[in-house]
Amino acid sequence: MVASFVIIIDQLTKYWIRTYLSVGDTMVVWEGVLNFTHIQNSGAAFGLFEGFGRLFVPVAIIIAIVSIFMLNKGYINGKVLEIGTALFVGGAVGNAIDRILFNQVTDFIHFQFRQGIPNLADYALSFGVVLIFIDSVIVDAIRKRRATEPETEINEKNYDQGR
Repeated sequence: MVASFVIIIDQLTKYWIRTYLSVGDTMVVWEGVLNFTHIQNSGAAFGLFEGFGRLFVPVAIIIAIVSIFMLNKGYINGKVLEIGTALFVGGAVGNAIDRILFNQVTDFIHFQFRQGIPNLADYALSFGVVLIFIDSVIVDAIRKRRATEPETEINEKNYDQGR
């Protein structure tokens, strides 16, 4: 559901930008902080690989298929990892749709204190990677620590907490 939500919102916002702003036009959303600036990116993030955006379509499809397979097999479990993966897949598919339909991605979110002009799919990808990292490093370390605690310590903690 999270991945679907990301894809739908991403595509709706890009459609809105393409409809109401010509390429290169800017709309001030929050003076000095946020503008919507319509640009088209035929490459990857930050304009890398300009003109080779369609090469990322199979990558997005593979990511989606592998993620669904891993989820069904139980390799992706726990809310942080599930949400992170869904955000990542939703962002990858959202940008892949643009690449398939237009051979480029519509970008528009321009925070004036940052370089680059991404879109919602790019943010979903980034937040997804952060959540996957958090799960892989922090949550996994907590799981391992809990798994190695002696049974008596766990029972004493449960007793002390009124369980």
